[in-house]
Amino acid sequence: MGNRKKTLILTQPAPKEGTAFIKVRLDARTVVHLKSLKAFAFWKGKYPNAEVID
Repeated sequence: MGNRKKTLILTQPAPKEGTAFIKVRLDARTVVHLKSLKAFAFWKGKYPNAEVID
């Protein structure tokens, strides 16, 4: 009667037509996908070591 732990499948979100995502590394373990550089400015304020990867 135990509960099975579901495995997470994390995939990169598919961009809509005409848009592209910016991949940003916030710290050593965290990567996020952003829609604009305006959003990057927000994350750069919280994570000063944030860098654009792709």
